[in-house]
Amino acid sequence: MLNAKLNSDAALQLDRQLCFALYSASHAMSKAYKPHLDTLGLTYPQYVAMLVLWERDGLTVSEMGERLYLDSGTLTPLLKRLEAAGYISRLRDAADERRVLIQLTAAGRRLKAQAEPIPACMFETMQCSLSEIASLTQQVQQLRDRLQAAQARA
Repeated sequence: MLNAKLNSDAALQLDRQLCFALYSASHAMSKAYKPHLDTLGLTYPQYVAMLVLWERDGLTVSEMGERLYLDSGTLTPLLKRLEAAGYISRLRDAADERRVLIQLTAAGRRLKAQAEPIPACMFETMQCSLSEIASLTQQVQQLRDRLQAAQARA
């Protein structure tokens, strides 16, 4: 019984929690990005939205939400701020008025050039090898996919 109690106590230690390691690493990552993104006038969520559009312009709101793992209630205010900043336009799809297309403006396309140094700066800040970053990224993506699959089964 004592062994079970020790294992239970150990299992509930904060530093043994993968969720906390991911949470605190995400917080540290956001703080590291902040000075770079401040020069662009973007928040981290706005930055990842722009990354998606720089990869593929003209997505629908639902396609972008799927790509970013965000629901429309979270994504819509973010997109409104990007539109107010002049980086995107939101247009109703002529073929289906229920769909809203997101398109980069000329200013949004120009912003990409200003953002290009950020990955190299972050690479230097993280002080990891390219293979370490690739491995960590793959492991976290696999974990995310397993968690989503488990939620879908539940």
